[in-house]
Amino acid sequence: MKYTIGYDIGSSSVKIALVEANSNRKMAVISEPHEEMPILAIKANWAEQDPEMWWQHLCVGTQRILSENNVNANQILAIGISYQMHGLVVLDKNKALLRDSIIWCDSRAVAIGEKAAQDIGEEKFGTRLFNAPGNFTASKLKWVKDNEPHIYEKIAYYMLPGDFIAYKFTGEIATTINGLSEGMLWDFKEKKVANWLLDYYGIDNSLTPPCVNNFDDQGEVNAQAAAQSGLLEGIPLRYRAGDQPNNALALNILKPGEVAATGGTSGVLFAVSDRNSSKEFYRVNHFAHVNYTPEQPLIGTLLCVNGAGIQYSWLRKMANHTDFNTMNSLAEKVPIGSEGLINLPFGNGAERMLNNKTPGAQFSNLNLNQHQQGHLFRSALEGIAFSFAYGMEIMQKDALNINVIRAGNDNLFRSKIFADTVASLIGQPIEIYNTTGAVGAARAAGVGYNGLEEYSQSISSIDRMSEILPQKEASLYRLAYDKWKIELKSKLENLKVEL
Repeated sequence: MKYTIGYDIGSSSVKIALVEANSNRKMAVISEPHEEMPILAIKANWAEQDPEMWWQHLCVGTQRILSENNVNANQILAIGISYQMHGLVVLDKNKALLRDSIIWCDSRAVAIGEKAAQDIGEEKFGTRLFNAPGNFTASKLKWVKDNEPHIYEKIAYYMLPGDFIAYKFTGEIATTINGLSEGMLWDFKEKKVANWLLDYYGIDNSLTPPCVNNFDDQGEVNAQAAAQSGLLEGIPLRYRAGDQPNNALALNILKPGEVAATGGTSGVLFAVSDRNSSKEFYRVNHFAHVNYTPEQPLIGTLLCVNGAGIQYSWLRKMANHTDFNTMNSLAEKVPIGSEGLINLPFGNGAERMLNNKTPGAQFSNLNLNQHQQGHLFRSALEGIAFSFAYGMEIMQKDALNINVIRAGNDNLFRSKIFADTVASLIGQPIEIYNTTGAVGAARAAGVGYNGLEEYSQSISSIDRMSEILPQKEASLYRLAYDKWKIELKSKLENLKVEL
C-alpha cells in the first residue's frame, strides 16, 4: 500500500497526515510538539520563530507517525506542504539562516505598507496586486533593509515559511506564484513578479527565488533530509501552498462561487473568483489560488474575523471552564435574538474588515433581571455568526458571487445555533466536511498523479458529513442581525469621535 504525507506548518505546531494514495482516505493525523511552539516577541506587536524549530518538529513528527502506524518509508509516494502565510525567511549565499523568521502575526511593517499605498496609489494596487501592500512579506523585507542593514546586505534569498521547508527537504530554493501573491509580489495584470514594488522598496530583484508550479515535481528528498526525517532519499515534493488556500483545497473549494468557512480561534471566509480587479483590497485579501495559472487566473478572496472562536473560549474560561456542549445546551434554551442582548465579538485586535478599527468585544442591552448565562452564550454565538454574515456582505460588494459554502467540522460549526444562524442569514445550505489542512496537503501531493477533477470527486464522497439548511425562522434571524448592525455602526461612529 502506498501513501502520501502532508505537513501543515503552523505557528503553534506542525501537523502531519498520512493519506492512502489510491483512495485519498485519511489514515492518521498527529501534531508535534505536544505543547505550543514558542513565539519570540522582542518588542510589542513583534512575532518571530526559528525556522529550524519547524524543521526539527517536522522530523520528530515524521518518524513518530510512520512508527505509530507501521508504515515503512518506502511506502511514501510523495510529499505535500501547507504553511503559515505571509512570513519572511532570509538566507545568505551559503543558504544559511540570517535571522529568525518574521511571522504572519508580526505587525512591525504596517507603517511601511501604509506609506507605500499612499505613495504608489490605490488604483495600481487595486488593479495589479488586488491588495494594499500592508504588513505582508514584501513590507517585512523592507523593514529588514531599513532596520538591519548588516543582515540585508548578506541576503541572497528571501522566501516564505513553506519555501524554507521545501528547501530543507530538497536543497533547492524556489517559490510559487501562489506564495509570491501572499507576499504582495505578484502582478496579476502583467502576470509576473511585481518588481515595481521591490524597486520602490529599494530591494534587489535578484533576491526573488524562481517559481515552480503548486502541483508539480519540486525536487526530491536529499540524503541529509532523509537521515533527519526518516523518509527515503528520492521521494518527490509535489505540492506547497499557504494554509488558507490549502484549507480551501481541503474543503474542495476550487471553482468560482465556492466559499470555504472556517470557525477556529479566528474566523476565515475564503472564496474563489475569476475577477481581474478589486475595490475592497483594504478590507479583503486576494491571492492566487492553488489552481491559479496565468491562463486561468483563479483568485482566492480571503476575509478574516479575528474575534471568533477566541471569544467563545474566553467565555468558557469565565464560566469556570464549562464544557462547550453544556454552553451550547444552555444557549439553545434562549430564543433567537437573545432577548435583546447584543454581542460584538471584536476583542482580538484590529479587524481588517472594519478598516483596522479596534472596537473591542462587548455586550449591549444587558438586563440584570432577565439575562442569564444562556443569554450570554447565545448572544456570543450570534455575534460571531453575524460577523460572518457581515463579512460575506463585504465580499459580495466586491462583485463576488456565492454559490456553494463548505465548512470544516470545527468547534463553531458544531454549534447548532452558530451554524443555523449563518445558514439562515446567507439563505443557502452549508456543507460540512471532515478534514484538516495536513490531510489536504497530503492529498494534494497526489494530484499530479490523478488530476484535480478526480481529487474533487473523491473528496466529496469521502469527507462530506452533513448539510446545514436555512431555518424557517429566517425573518427572526434577519431582525436580530439588523439590530446587531445598528449597534456595530454606532460603536464605529463613536470610535471616530474618540479618535
